[in-house]
Amino acid sequence: MIARPEVTDRKVAISGESDAVDAYSIAEFCRRHSISVPLFYKLKAQGKGPVSFYAGVRQLVSREAAAAWRHEREAVT
Repeated sequence: MIARPEVTDRKVAISGESDAVDAYSIAEFCRRHSISVPLFYKLKAQGKGPVSFYAGVRQLVSREAAAAWRHEREAVT
């Protein structure tokens, strides 16, 4: 259970809203970009998805790859 910030005088960090991360999980990437996970994989299959990499068994998207993907998508429209 998380303590209320007004009691502890701490700021409560909401998971997934920090720009300090170096890589996003697929679910996190999708949540931050307002797309569904199935759409992510559909775009990847079409060659329109972001560049991703594996860290062990986890597939991740770097912050830089996410930014590059956004710029590519903006250029298409």
